[in-house]
Amino acid sequence: MRVVIKVGTSLIAPGGQIDANLLRAMVDQFDLSQNEYLIVTSGAIAAGMSGLGLRKRPSGVPGMQACAAVGQSKLMHTYERLFFGKKAVAQLLLSSDDFTSPVRYRNLQNALAELLSLGVIPIVNENDSVSVRELEGAFGDNDELSALLATAVNADWLLLLTNVDGFLVPNGRKGPKLQRVVRKLTPALEAQCNGKSTQGRGGMISKLRAAKLASEGGVHVAILNGRHPRGITLGMGRKIGTYFPPQRRRG
Repeated sequence: MRVVIKVGTSLIAPGGQIDANLLRAMVDQFDLSQNEYLIVTSGAIAAGMSGLGLRKRPSGVPGMQACAAVGQSKLMHTYERLFFGKKAVAQLLLSSDDFTSPVRYRNLQNALAELLSLGVIPIVNENDSVSVRELEGAFGDNDELSALLATAVNADWLLLLTNVDGFLVPNGRKGPKLQRVVRKLTPALEAQCNGKSTQGRGGMISKLRAAKLASEGGVHVAILNGRHPRGITLGMGRKIGTYFPPQRRRG
């Protein structure tokens, strides 16, 4: 199977420090002999903040660009160490233009296909250090990017890892309950989301919309807690998290 895994800022760099132990636990769940994996990683700006000794996220675009450039280097160094002796990794920094230009989209698909055929694990992120549109939230902390990528490579699964158990909906006095399956994303469901993560640019609403986009492209999608020690395995087994079935069959 071909699996796209998106890891959010709240998991990768809580407080601005890369959580290598969490990423190692995630990688240890990969069945590298059976499946192909692509990782969509957030966290460059948060990681760059610690590298530059900043306590607060910059409010200006140039400051965020600098943090992204420093943090992306730290991220790739971390992934290189995690996969050392297992798989080669490759860095791809993408912008929205890579998905809207037919020529660039075809070039992206060709590059990804070649990397996967060579057994390489693509590590994908927004091109935050150059593309200002991405810094303004074009991909919603990489949620939409992961959905577009999953469709581009005809992935079987998209796993959106976050710091909650899935899509939680109000349940009166009992508190929020987990919505186990979403067969159709409606405005009423979207209205039950609010807020964003403190370090990233996303939130549950962007994950729901990404799940809708990927499932409409024929991809199985799950939103799940990335801190679960067997989250990837159980998520693909539909045992935990919120599952979005494909909305169409591929031809």
